[in-house]
Amino acid sequence: MTKNIERATPEEIKTLQYKKLQEMLLFVSEHSTYYKRSFAKCSINIDTIKTTEDLVQLPLTTKEDLQSFNDDFLCVPRSKIIDYVTTSGTLGKPVTFALTEKDLQRLADNEAISFATAGVTKKDVVQLTTTMDRRFMAGLAYFLGTRKLGAAMVRVGSGIPELQWDSIARFQSTYLVVVPSFLLKLVYYAKTHAIDYQNSSVKAAICIGEPIRDQDFNLNTLGKKIKSIWDIDLYSTYASTEMSTAFTECEAHQGGHRQPELIITEILDDMGDPVAKGTVGELVITTLGVEAMPLVRYATGDMVQAHEEPCSCGRSTLRLSPVLGRKKHMIKYKGTTLYPQSIIEVLTSYKEMGIYVIEVVTDDLGTDKLLLHVEDSMSALQQKEVKEHCRANLRVVPNLVLHPYKKLKTMKFPEMSRKPISFIDSRETIIS
Repeated sequence: MTKNIERATPEEIKTLQYKKLQEMLLFVSEHSTYYKRSFAKCSINIDTIKTTEDLVQLPLTTKEDLQSFNDDFLCVPRSKIIDYVTTSGTLGKPVTFALTEKDLQRLADNEAISFATAGVTKKDVVQLTTTMDRRFMAGLAYFLGTRKLGAAMVRVGSGIPELQWDSIARFQSTYLVVVPSFLLKLVYYAKTHAIDYQNSSVKAAICIGEPIRDQDFNLNTLGKKIKSIWDIDLYSTYASTEMSTAFTECEAHQGGHRQPELIITEILDDMGDPVAKGTVGELVITTLGVEAMPLVRYATGDMVQAHEEPCSCGRSTLRLSPVLGRKKHMIKYKGTTLYPQSIIEVLTSYKEMGIYVIEVVTDDLGTDKLLLHVEDSMSALQQKEVKEHCRANLRVVPNLVLHPYKKLKTMKFPEMSRKPISFIDSRETIIS
């Protein structure tokens, strides 16, 4: 960790990033088969890349590049690798990432900073309600970060509300690392088993995998629903395997703070140019301090908005909005532009909604067609109400597809998936 960089001046942060960027470019130009080839093909002279603003001279790295040339990104001998993880495969086949001892230390630093940003201290007990297995980087990062910070961790794993509540009571857990919708299941279990959840030791949840705030940082429907039944603090965090870095909210809840010693961020438009300040664009990242598989100008596909003004918490670091959608998942349906998350938000706000899966397909005319897979137990009146709810909030109505509960549950929770599936993009046979 770089001491006090979170509260440094913008000039000090830039100076640090310039130095680390030049070190990283020299490293990949010497050790990365992929970037040696890429830089040579584009006649790149890394000596001309002095600042983060100069990065526009370099080509973007895409998910397809990682999938097609995965091994070429490796910068160390395989004898130095001590851990392997893979991406979740939300945009195609999973990508393998190797980590060295230095990378694991960096991962620990990243998560220790993130947890501290969300208020975790050495006195806290952090309960992990997500998996550490299945080649999942995040679970490992949470464990390493908690250990680095000096807090205690209870590794319960995913699901099993009974064991979660037993652990909370037994170890007096104060923070949950959790997919936010699972909090609703915990409350339901507590209510049906006479557990006084309102007076439990839990004071906060670090929410992963699902957004709980909108673009203006207000709680979205899911966040409001949780807060209305369980008044604990909710902190958003955003990360990915490719970034090996997290953007986590502080107590001000005004976006995820960047860790400038670990990552460089760009927000680009459809033409690949930097967007105007305060404008939504695609997040492009360059990792700093990664040894085994560093990335230069990796296009994440995530649409976000950057906030550069100082935060009321005292940190001067750039903050990111919640992810508003994925660039490749943009849907053009009956003249309306939609992202899956906006549809999920509307469906979450419909109180009678059971489990569902959204799908976009290509119709006979080559245009997008929106399908909503629901249970066949839904009555004709309920189907009509869902359609009207979508019409009122999205201006368009999806086509309802009815399935038996067992089949729909299999779509929602595929056997090999690490998380529930809410959206399927069948235009490119990509599942997320």
